[in-house]
Amino acid sequence: MNYWTQSKENIWVAAHRGWRSEYPENTMPAFQAALDLGVDQIETDVRITRDGELVLIHDATVDRTTNGTGKVCDKLFAELRALDAGSYMGENFRGAQIPTFLELMELVKDHPTVTLDLELKEYPTKGWEETAYSVCDRVLRIVDEYGFTDRVVINTFSGKLHEYINGKYGDKYRQHVYYPTTCLGTLTRDPYEYAYCCCMFKAFYSDLNMATKEEFARMESFGVQPWAGACVKDARGVDLAIENGATLITCDNPDVVLNRLRERGYHK
Repeated sequence: MNYWTQSKENIWVAAHRGWRSEYPENTMPAFQAALDLGVDQIETDVRITRDGELVLIHDATVDRTTNGTGKVCDKLFAELRALDAGSYMGENFRGAQIPTFLELMELVKDHPTVTLDLELKEYPTKGWEETAYSVCDRVLRIVDEYGFTDRVVINTFSGKLHEYINGKYGDKYRQHVYYPTTCLGTLTRDPYEYAYCCCMFKAFYSDLNMATKEEFARMESFGVQPWAGACVKDARGVDLAIENGATLITCDNPDVVLNRLRERGYHK
């Protein structure tokens, strides 16, 4: 089955850490709410605990999104699970927990057309190489076990980790890279030679951090799907993504983005 039907005429919507504008990011309520909206993809971040559990949290520390402090990798899973990962978004979400990767896989397995964008947050920096590669291999093994090999893109800001995946697994897994290449750190290869898709950023930060129409077209000429990163917030951003030739929009507010795309006839 071909799961990847996005195009310039049928622009997909990926929920960035779930529906994070309205729900606590990277929690099961945020993922479920996004699925209920009808998004095409869930984007999330994978990290490891001190005792080896794969968990979904963006930051290296728990400080911003929970009532705890400290690094994720220094904590036991039970310690993470005891934290409140919801009330920073309001009392209605008090008690939401940091989920495991397996919990997300169990959720999406019953949604036959939904795809996943899995961002690997453990980078092969000095002294952390073995852990980073092990986490990567475990994630990919679980993806295979759930039958999701053709339903995921693997995403990381580490060019070194991207090269590891392509070198070990070839084209088995779709890889999601970034433009410009400065986003990816040290590289020994051109990532656009093996990438499936690429989030198109400007070379500098702005309120709408999206590359130009010409840069989108150049990426497409490489055979790489040009995607709009999580900078689209409103109709202006959606319209620019359409004009530039994006085939997917990653966003924090999938309700707004879906509505605008549907208004203009760009989401089927």
